[in-house]
Amino acid sequence: MINALKQLLPRIESWPAEDQQALLEAARSIEAERSGVYHASPQELAAIDRGLEDARNGRFASEQAVDAVRAKFRLG
Repeated sequence: MINALKQLLPRIESWPAEDQQALLEAARSIEAERSGVYHASPQELAAIDRGLEDARNGRFASEQAVDAVRAKFRLG
């Protein structure tokens, strides 16, 4: 393990829970890239389920809403 990471690990315990969660998600993402296997978190699985339910019920974003997101993030 690199020295900078060893020095950081003890300080992580004092971070707020949401920052610890963000670090966990980043580490899981890195691990998934290395192993080729990704395990979605319970929150991600719930979001996927909500999206599938919305699609089944015909709830899609309007063209105007999509255009607004594209403009906000300059996507095309």
